[in-house]
Amino acid sequence: MSPFAAKTEPFIAFHTNKELVRKYMSSLLIGELAPDQPSFEPKKNKLLVKDFHELRATIERTGLLKTNHLFFFLLFLHILLLDVASWFVLWYFGTSLVPFLISAVLMTIAQSQAGFLQHDLGHLSVFSNTKWNHLVHEFVMCHLKGLSASWWTLHHSQHHAKPNCFNKDPDISMHPLVFALGKKLSVELGMQKKKYMPYNHQHKYFFIIFPVLVAVLFQGYSLYFIVQRKIWRELAWTLAYYIRLFFAFEPLLGIKGLLGFFLLFKLLESTLFTWISQSNHIAMHIDYDNNMDWFSTQLQATCNVDQSLFNDWLTGHLNFQIEHHLFPTMPRHNYWKVAPLVKSLCAKHGIEYKSKPLLSSFADILHSLKDSGELWLNAYSHG
Repeated sequence: MSPFAAKTEPFIAFHTNKELVRKYMSSLLIGELAPDQPSFEPKKNKLLVKDFHELRATIERTGLLKTNHLFFFLLFLHILLLDVASWFVLWYFGTSLVPFLISAVLMTIAQSQAGFLQHDLGHLSVFSNTKWNHLVHEFVMCHLKGLSASWWTLHHSQHHAKPNCFNKDPDISMHPLVFALGKKLSVELGMQKKKYMPYNHQHKYFFIIFPVLVAVLFQGYSLYFIVQRKIWRELAWTLAYYIRLFFAFEPLLGIKGLLGFFLLFKLLESTLFTWISQSNHIAMHIDYDNNMDWFSTQLQATCNVDQSLFNDWLTGHLNFQIEHHLFPTMPRHNYWKVAPLVKSLCAKHGIEYKSKPLLSSFADILHSLKDSGELWLNAYSHG
């Protein structure tokens, strides 16, 4: 087989300009298959792969990978308005408790929505030009949120390639130091007599530990990543984020008030992010990588939250987590259009397409943590 002649599902899913990417791939070539060697791995469902390729071709042909730029412009505009409204409430109504809390909530929503917009940009789904996606991604992630765009891209791409695969998906790297995740991994941990935390209580301490970890790790490690890798442009944008916050809010709140305001909206944002992001994954199958086909890998690790205008907005359309994982470069405003096609393919191959109400998806986070904690305790005590 000639180099790079075959197009794998991950390669197709992640890259919008595939010819550009191929220019950088020659150095990664480690060999070629002989004519008599099978090019298809036995663990992968050949018919499912064929049907998924046909689905992908249909999506490309019907224009579902094309962006509505007005949609993203209005998203960006509403983020800026929320940001300004947060400042305006304190300037107009004063800094007593009620305006302070309202301002923090508005800033939390602005930061959360900016997080979803940077997610779109990081997946190259806003502009047809890859360079524009990267440049605006830097601005939104670094200047509107104070985080590293490069750090996010590196870690999030690993998550998409192998979701819920232990030692490959950084999003479940809290196992086993903080949480015991997944049935198989929790039992294995118990059988090994390992106890870094009281996992049988993890569904209780999740409320506090996870949001704090997210806030500290995202903010702290992101800055470390920028400095350690000498990404000076991102450092400049990030410093501009802190300078902008200081000059906007310090005259109203003072140093101590600004620090309290910053810590409050960061903690609120990380709490919101934690519940939304984990509602799609943590209750699903978590295991070692079994090298399954792309479609099966994504479906066993992801689930949806039922569609509504509120759910779409609150989650940044990541309530369509299945569609997003199958087609990560698809603009989010088209997820609902492709969902029936994905459901049909799931039905044809007997694969469960799981979608839940929003509150049920939140409750399932705790249920799954409680179940895996009990499995660990039983294996730890009696294994």
